[in-house]
Amino acid sequence: MQQIRSQVTERDGLFELEAGSDVLDSPRYNHDMAPTKVHERTWNKWHITALWVGMAICVPTYTLGGVLTAYFGLTVGEALLAILFANIIVLIPLTLNAFPGTKYGIPFPVLLRSSFGILGSNIPCLIRALVACGWFGIQTMFGGLAIHLFLGSVFDGWKALGGTGEVIGFMVFWALNLWVVIRGADSIKWLETLSAPLLVLVGVGLLMWAMPNVSMSELMAIPAKRPEGASVVSYFAAGLTAMVGFWATLSLNIPDFSRYAKSQKDQIIGQIIGLPLTMFLFASLGVVMTAASVKLVGVTVSDPVTLIGHIQSPVWVALAMALIIIATLSTNTAANIVSPTNDFQNVAPKIINRTKAVILTGLVGLALMAHELLKKLGLIVSDLSLETVYSNWLLGYSSLLGPIAGIMVVDYFLIKKQQLDLAGLYRDDVYPAWNWFGFIAFGVPVALTLLSLGSDAFSWFYSYGWFTGSALGGLIYYGLSVMRPSPTAVKTAV
Repeated sequence: MQQIRSQVTERDGLFELEAGSDVLDSPRYNHDMAPTKVHERTWNKWHITALWVGMAICVPTYTLGGVLTAYFGLTVGEALLAILFANIIVLIPLTLNAFPGTKYGIPFPVLLRSSFGILGSNIPCLIRALVACGWFGIQTMFGGLAIHLFLGSVFDGWKALGGTGEVIGFMVFWALNLWVVIRGADSIKWLETLSAPLLVLVGVGLLMWAMPNVSMSELMAIPAKRPEGASVVSYFAAGLTAMVGFWATLSLNIPDFSRYAKSQKDQIIGQIIGLPLTMFLFASLGVVMTAASVKLVGVTVSDPVTLIGHIQSPVWVALAMALIIIATLSTNTAANIVSPTNDFQNVAPKIINRTKAVILTGLVGLALMAHELLKKLGLIVSDLSLETVYSNWLLGYSSLLGPIAGIMVVDYFLIKKQQLDLAGLYRDDVYPAWNWFGFIAFGVPVALTLLSLGSDAFSWFYSYGWFTGSALGGLIYYGLSVMRPSPTAVKTAV
């Protein structure tokens, strides 16, 4: 006989929900969004490390050094330091927001119900989902190019397809990504664990190929592209903010992965080992390879897919492209599909299951890349480049996501004191439908960011958007909650 009320049990600091009819019949619940059982939390520190290695080694990471030198006016040394410091900084919200995922086994959208409300959680969820869908499209474009170059190295006639071949590669890679995520978390864990050592080998191989053709002393001595005599502080801070923004997305939805961690120790150690060093080393590799590309292939090439495509040996091109396809697949599935899949389900869990949400993610990503695909097919002509789009996003979207990160941390650690009503997060009778404190704390920093775009005096608020947004959002949320606590803020619940 089915139990009427849900029960919550604890095992070694990990909480588990035995769902009764009150939760099972709720419109806020489905199987894919349900808290993971303790026995399903099988990711140890090396699985978490492999997750980050798999996500960090990708084409956009490779190009970060070039983005910082070309768009943010930093020297190569300053750019690499900004990347290292940013990823040490972003570990803080990543680790803190991972805590409730590990403790309660809940995904990001369900955790947001505590700070934004049961229905209100959909607003920040959809903001996060749209950003992820955009990145999914960009990464799929790189993956499709790799497939095109791989097929071109194997079949003589394929290269003649040109842009049409790239579009076919895009669609093949697009379908492959969706297939992996539809298969579930174990499929992603397997992919990340397999790809991590292969990706490290790719990096070592590329470095050995490039080093004889580049002088590190000359590379480090290249002057910065900023006005002569200008202070490095403002340029470095803007670059640092952009690099924090690179993983600002994952600092929000890290519970989507930490819900599978065996313990808090595993998620903390895994993230510390996997993220900062991998990002720094692979971005450094990109700087070295770009500098060496003139001697290697005769022109300056800033992305590894195009660079390797210049190699004359079909065998080496095929092998390298196969590994790049694996690298991009491991990044794309984890970083850019898992989150919107959960976010879209949160809108209507009884109607949208994981499979439908994955397909919806794919269609939105496809729509966002339609302009670029039509260009490749020769159907439209445009000067808009992917590099311009994603370098501008780095700063812009971090300003939107920063307040959400600050609100989440303050809500869980300071307001709720790490105590959530687990069953209540899946019903309508514990947490409010809309938590207006969360929206005020989110809206004020975003409004100030938009206003700062038209003011030279307050341009720093936008330039340092993630820091100003997360700090101000967290402070406003704390102040509002302390002045007039909601019933769930003071209720002791597990």
